[in-house]
Amino acid sequence: MWKKFLVVLAMLYAAASFAAVDVNKATAAELDSIKGIGPAISSKILDERKKGQFKDWQDFIDRVKGVGEGNAAKFSAEGLTVNGSAFKAAAATKKEEKKAAKDEKKETKAAMKEEKKEAKAEAAKPAASAKK
Repeated sequence: MWKKFLVVLAMLYAAASFAAVDVNKATAAELDSIKGIGPAISSKILDERKKGQFKDWQDFIDRVKGVGEGNAAKFSAEGLTVNGSAFKAAAATKKEEKKAAKDEKKETKAAMKEEKKEAKAEAAKPAASAKK
């Protein structure tokens, strides 16, 4: 019986240590426990929170200097939440935009190469007919 009690207690402790930390309710120590948040950022978060609770992740990013989408994604992955919600990054959108821009660049490059090839062929035609 005693072993079962210790196992349950250990499981509760483990679950509590992995629990999400809400930025609107966390103490400085709880914020510091998030990997990537040190005393400087936690104090900025607490200072901004004194002015009013964070509505969502975008509000959090806008108000806390030094926190961008990249850091927000990292903090969320480490267990930080804003009003109970994890950060749903626009990173996927950025990734898609980056891929689309890369594809467009490739297409443009291929089109320019093709144009250059055609121009060369056109330039060669009059030269060939002049030799006759």
